[in-house]
Amino acid sequence: MQLELRHLEAVCRIAEAGSLGRAAVRLGVSQPALSAQLRRIERVAGGELFLRGRSGVEPTPLGEFVLAKARLVLGEMDALAAGARAVAPDAPLRLGCILLVLVDRLMERLEEVLVGREIAVTVEHSVTTLTRQLGAGRYDAVLYGEVNDHEVPLPEGVTARTLVPREPFCVRLSADHPLAAKERIALAELAGESWMTLVEDDDGGPEALTAACARAGFAPLLRHRVADRKMHYDLIAAGRAISLSQPTAPPAAGTVLRPLEGDPVNGRIRLAWNRAAVPARHAELLYRAAAEAYVANVRTNAFHREWWEARPELHPALEEARGGPGASDGLPGRGLPGHS
Repeated sequence: MQLELRHLEAVCRIAEAGSLGRAAVRLGVSQPALSAQLRRIERVAGGELFLRGRSGVEPTPLGEFVLAKARLVLGEMDALAAGARAVAPDAPLRLGCILLVLVDRLMERLEEVLVGREIAVTVEHSVTTLTRQLGAGRYDAVLYGEVNDHEVPLPEGVTARTLVPREPFCVRLSADHPLAAKERIALAELAGESWMTLVEDDDGGPEALTAACARAGFAPLLRHRVADRKMHYDLIAAGRAISLSQPTAPPAAGTVLRPLEGDPVNGRIRLAWNRAAVPARHAELLYRAAAEAYVANVRTNAFHREWWEARPELHPALEEARGGPGASDGLPGRGLPGHS
């Protein structure tokens, strides 16, 4: 076997994550598969690259050497990709996203405002991977979330803009659950439940949930991590788990969404783009398309629409966008459905 770029990427992700489990999530593979890959890489390298312990992994001297070379090679490849992108202005718009509810509707809006331009959308399960690939020139823009006070570090050459500064997470549970009849649920009432863990583990979500539950007097039982939406909803409908959810999430058969008292866990949605790849006019169009996609989803659940209407200071700046960059492109500003 010869070392390939994907092997160098895996070594770097293991070092950054500090554990095989976290690295596997960020790479989108299982932990056993990553462990087997690391063993093959170590055979080629001639020795152990990481010391494994209860607290995670630490690079060995050989590992430090391989890491230094790997980062150098990956940096050169990133520079190559970014340079090639700079001389190909008509290339597809490459958008990376975390699995946010607004992504489906965003695709519709982008097709309307970027007529004739190919749009490539990739869903990632790690914010770390998303932002690194933005800095490496593999994405032109990314749409991601942050939970409570967590801030995602961004690479150089990137501009970020907050789309939604705050949205309160709600809980999805079985329609047959004893608490399903309540309009609002106190987090303490969910002690003893089996929770669906968040697919993303580096956006502050797991820490925010654990901290909120601790304040409510219990530790959450995190049992399932499921990326497939149908399986996720089916487990909840069967009463085998509950989960946090964006308040704009659509209904799913056999489940209900309920707001949590006191809004103990809140999300923030941000858009970031590579200034070398996305001109200001297109960045404004992208922001407005994402904002309108979110606003259109507010009507999905009455409890969130009521919450949203009472907080106009949180609304995306669609009115300002009418006279800003890109206004001549024919994209109208829109308020909340039913409002001018």
